[in-house]
Amino acid sequence: MHNLPRLAELIKSRNTVENNIAHLIDRPVNIGSVGDYIASTIFNITLIESAAHKEFAGIFAQEPLVGKSVDVQWHPRRDGDLSLKTDPSPDYYLVFSGPKPVPGMPHSYVTPWIIESVFLFDARELLAALRERGVQIGTRTSVIGQLWDRAEIFPVQRNTRLLLSDEQRRLLGLFG
Repeated sequence: MHNLPRLAELIKSRNTVENNIAHLIDRPVNIGSVGDYIASTIFNITLIESAAHKEFAGIFAQEPLVGKSVDVQWHPRRDGDLSLKTDPSPDYYLVFSGPKPVPGMPHSYVTPWIIESVFLFDARELLAALRERGVQIGTRTSVIGQLWDRAEIFPVQRNTRLLLSDEQRRLLGLFG
């Protein structure tokens, strides 16, 4: 017995969900554009709409980071890698992350879009620390745990450069 009728039903449901998301955010439905939308709403970031513009996602529109550029990334698993730009680099990287991979657990076929943690990296400080360690910088740059810990703003507020309000914490919690 094949499962094609059930598969067709599930694909139709998925298409309906993605269509609803696209209409809600008025953007393509992928983890990057959905992450940009979430970040813009929770952190008051003005998104740059130009497809030719790749240096960063947007500009912070409120204090304390008003006017600073930010690249938003959403990693469904916290594998320790970031996609970093150097020419030019944004002022900040705002990173949504799902859970850390569990050693010994088999790799899942499904990667849920979950926000378990949020990190704010100062790009200059991050790039300096990586260069000091001799790390290759690019689309899959390995970042040590200590730098991730220092950049955390949710659920634990270790980085105080951008203090989260109770409302921002509540909104981020919706995606956990």
